[in-house]
Amino acid sequence: MKSNSNYSLVALCALSLVALPAAFAAHSAEEFKKMDTDGNGFISKAEHAAGAQQMFTKMDTNHDGGVTLAEMEACHKLMHDGKAPMEMSAADMFKMCDANADGKVTAAEHTAACEKMFGQKDTNKDGKLSNGECEADHPMPMKDKKE
Repeated sequence: MKSNSNYSLVALCALSLVALPAAFAAHSAEEFKKMDTDGNGFISKAEHAAGAQQMFTKMDTNHDGGVTLAEMEACHKLMHDGKAPMEMSAADMFKMCDANADGKVTAAEHTAACEKMFGQKDTNKDGKLSNGECEADHPMPMKDKKE
């Protein structure tokens, strides 16, 4: 049995990565309920942003204001320990978030990636996500390749 602190970290990883494509595809009812803090059956932009911010803080284990690939991989590993693999690797998620390709994801980069994914998942453009929208397999936005 995992400790409560490990469970909390895993849950926060899941909540933050809910904003990223692979996590949406693997979204569970339990994770959805955790993100839906007001219990109305939808994840609002504010609920989504709060979960993403919490997760960024937890992923930034050395508290330097940025998340490295190693920090993201550690979270990814905790989140998927013994579960089916996600569609997107931690390295691919990192590349998607690291807008300036400097090897570190800042809070601003993470927020921007989460907002972009929220917008993609919100297929009816009502400003909130239903469980169905979270579970749907939508095309994943990748940042533009630099030549």
